Amino acid sequence: MNGVYGLLQQWQLPSSKFLLRNSKHLPGKYLLHRTRVYPMVCFCKSMQTNTYEVVKGSYLPTTQTEQNTKSKDKVSIKNENVGAFQKLPMVMPSVDILYSALRKAKRISPTKGIANVAKRERNKGAKQLDALMKELAAPLKVYVDNFPKKKYLHPYERSLVELTLGDGNYEEVLMKVDTLRKKVTSVGKEHASLCAKTLRAMPVIDLETPTLCLVGAPNVGKSSLVRILSTGKPEVCNYPFTTRGILMGHIALNFQHFQVTDTPGLLRRHDEDRNNLEKLTLAVLSHLPTAILYVHDLTGECGMSPSNQYLIYKEIKERFNDHLWLDVISKSDLLQESPVVFVSEDTTADDDEMVQYRKKGPDGAIHVSVKSEEGLNELKQSVHKLLVAQMDKIKDETNVTCPESLT
Repeated sequence: MNGVYGLLQQWQLPSSKFLLRNSKHLPGKYLLHRTRVYPMVCFCKSMQTNTYEVVKGSYLPTTQTEQNTKSKDKVSIKNENVGAFQKLPMVMPSVDILYSALRKAKRISPTKGIANVAKRERNKGAKQLDALMKELAAPLKVYVDNFPKKKYLHPYERSLVELTLGDGNYEEVLMKVDTLRKKVTSVGKEHASLCAKTLRAMPVIDLETPTLCLVGAPNVGKSSLVRILSTGKPEVCNYPFTTRGILMGHIALNFQHFQVTDTPGLLRRHDEDRNNLEKLTLAVLSHLPTAILYVHDLTGECGMSPSNQYLIYKEIKERFNDHLWLDVISKSDLLQESPVVFVSEDTTADDDEMVQYRKKGPDGAIHVSVKSEEGLNELKQSVHKLLVAQMDKIKDETNVTCPESLT
């Protein structure tokens, strides 16, 4: 029996009633079964069980850990209630947060080991945008986390907030800060994805490869000529501003490789009044070493009078006179013996150069027709000569800027 009581003590069981039967053959309370003797214990009360958790290498009842957690929470709440205003973080002005985030994002460099220039720039842009988003959202999260909840404030401090800021204004401001943080994060991720897609669609131009840039008014036939001259396949439609961006093509002649760009059309107006498509064309001409293939349409099908085309052509020719140049008259199969006259044109003007332009276009211009294939072979030969000259020009400029390459 001592062993039974010992087990009860080790199990820490509550007082339980147990029954033992008397044996007729042996003294004591035993149950004789065949040749073996078994002590018999009958428990009349259910055993109480506890669940345990491992805490710092020891088994502790769950109720005990819950009580400890609740006690810690009470301590933290109590600590938060006392002198909460002395623990508020320093709030930076919005301008300082923005400028600091911009400076840090600007210092982000692309991941090492990316050889492709386009992929490297896409990687850099994505990382900088991600860094900017995080730098803007980080201080907002600090404010939301470290400004105490009003319900945890000491009654005196809670009254002070209500009397100073007004009832409900404190919570409203914190909610707006948290909403702004979530919006910054959401917009940052959304525009990072949009930026990646846009950068993937942007053409990659090799500055050391001669490039031919087709320029002219909208709907004069630039895209059709790009299809004939290069591997580029821009959309061709009979309405203006079909080209919505810079489209690239390539030319391979005599084991030499060249680039061709199709650009949005230009209208007659001041630079400050131009749309983004026109500004994109001017940016290509301003920042890239290209040869210009200027396309003219004297038939009137493009929707712009030859007189207005002449004024645009004259302005662009004067502005970019350092570029190599080739003029093309498109849709020559539609030209009649007499020039096209628009109602808006001044037929009495004594500008001989404009009158000559309306009849035949600029001096030395090549007349071509995509439908009848008139002048296409001559155009291809002239373009090849122009690009070879552009290649020599690029080499000369490289030698001037990098004289050590001559050695």
